[in-house]
Amino acid sequence: MSDLFRDPASSTAHADSAVSVLSRRLILQGMGASALMAASGCTTASSGFDALNLDTTSTGSIRPMRPSISVDAQITSPDVMYAGLTDGAYAIPEVPYQKIKPQFRRQIVVDPTGEAPGTIVVHTKECLLYLVQPGGEAIRYGVGVGKSGFSWSGRANIQYGREWPTWTPPREMIERRPELVKWQNGQPGGLDNPLGARALYIFQNGQDTLYRIHGSPEWWSIGQSVSSGCVRLINQDIIDLYNRASKRNPVVVI
Repeated sequence: MSDLFRDPASSTAHADSAVSVLSRRLILQGMGASALMAASGCTTASSGFDALNLDTTSTGSIRPMRPSISVDAQITSPDVMYAGLTDGAYAIPEVPYQKIKPQFRRQIVVDPTGEAPGTIVVHTKECLLYLVQPGGEAIRYGVGVGKSGFSWSGRANIQYGREWPTWTPPREMIERRPELVKWQNGQPGGLDNPLGARALYIFQNGQDTLYRIHGSPEWWSIGQSVSSGCVRLINQDIIDLYNRASKRNPVVVI
């Protein structure tokens, strides 16, 4: 039938239907384009699609939340951490923490190591030790490390620990410092003992490396390369680490 002979009402209905179909197609095409642009990280200027209340935010702009940091007076309050204390038969003196650089005081940080919880990680160049915690945190301690030529690195584990350990200088050390011959059979534990209040013994493949993580009465040496290869901590810090570590803790020294 010729358009000249169509019913005007019918023609209007057909026209409205065609416009409706075309509008739906345009909207669907627009939604698809918006989705593609969002997926590609693009952003769009304000358009007629704003009326649809579509979320066109690029997922690339959404950053993961930084892990929260715990608060613990035993780890985050210097006057508590470094107060004097009685440990067994020994009175450990207070440490003047104000004289220690803040980065070398015990603290909780976001774990930078990527190691499993329980792992002890020593960064010798930074003079820092990390005890990795669950949840993306680590307890960080300032340490003194070995002088050039005396350091050790590698992966190992803590074989065992000792409170107020006996220190026996290696033969090579006695040769360098003959005055230590008096301790060739061992220096009993005490406030003047170079191993301090605690020692953790590092073994690799079942063999003693002769390197230790231990305490020291020389708090001023923390943050320096001064030892004969061992990793030394403030006595209050080694007691804290000793209480948190256990036999067979993995150790990474880098």
